[in-house]
Amino acid sequence: MQRILEPGEIEALDHNAIPRIRMPERASVFSNRAQRLKQLATGNAIGGYLSLMAVLAEAQQQALNKLAGEPDNHAQDQARINLAHAHLMPLILATDQVRSPHWQAVLNQLLEHVAEAANIPAAVTQLVTRLQQTGANERDSQAEAILRNNHEIVDPASAPFYAAALQVVCCDLVTRFSERDVPLLDTPGLCPCCGSLPVASVVRMDGQSQGHRYLQCSMCAAEWHMVRIKCSYCDSTKGIAYQAIEDGSAAIKAETCDECHSWLKIFYQEKDPYLEPLADDLASVALDLLMGETVYARRHGNPLLWQSTEN
Repeated sequence: MQRILEPGEIEALDHNAIPRIRMPERASVFSNRAQRLKQLATGNAIGGYLSLMAVLAEAQQQALNKLAGEPDNHAQDQARINLAHAHLMPLILATDQVRSPHWQAVLNQLLEHVAEAANIPAAVTQLVTRLQQTGANERDSQAEAILRNNHEIVDPASAPFYAAALQVVCCDLVTRFSERDVPLLDTPGLCPCCGSLPVASVVRMDGQSQGHRYLQCSMCAAEWHMVRIKCSYCDSTKGIAYQAIEDGSAAIKAETCDECHSWLKIFYQEKDPYLEPLADDLASVALDLLMGETVYARRHGNPLLWQSTEN
């Protein structure tokens, strides 16, 4: 009798297959982001903010390292994997992490790290103090609003700190799984690891990923393959075009879709081997401002930069 191969075993047979999933490197995901933010801050119009986010990213790596000591529940993890594959759903849901026993503790660690950092502006110090004094229920309300993109009730000043804590918790959970654990989804534009929307896409240049496009998750930092010249929102291959700033970096463009009138940034690693999608997205707000004058809309922003809904 011929044995039926399991998912993952099939992929393993083809050594030239395009990697479907690129899991975040737990030991360096946030420290690499911090290093890139520092690099991008030099000469940038929002360099001060990028430097602050670099401090926050360093704190995220430290907090993630501390979570590494938490015991694994292999039976629970296997149950998650089975459920995800059976129903074509993400391994975890970022929107569930408000109920995590870790997220507020992580937030406290991040705030403490930023408070102790050198050369932090007085306004940031005051904000950190306010967040440290904020009650648990208000924190949960803000976190849930962020995860569900309820911009009307999100405090844009505090949102990056809440989002950063949630990113750590999501990354902690996701990196406990392997690539072969990750299911295929009915909705290819959502992260198959945590169900979040992508912050940007990137055409990689390394190894088997050479020349292939990946969407990077805005929360857990996992990346999943999506063919090029295809809208990540409506899945259309029609009316896809690319916009760029004249005389700007060749490593970044805005991919627009005439079917749903949405856009998302796409980065090209061959043009800049050191780019990190979330960090480079944050540093390229000039492109966001220019795209804001067009008929296209960005459906999901950067979790480390929230804009007020007030006129």
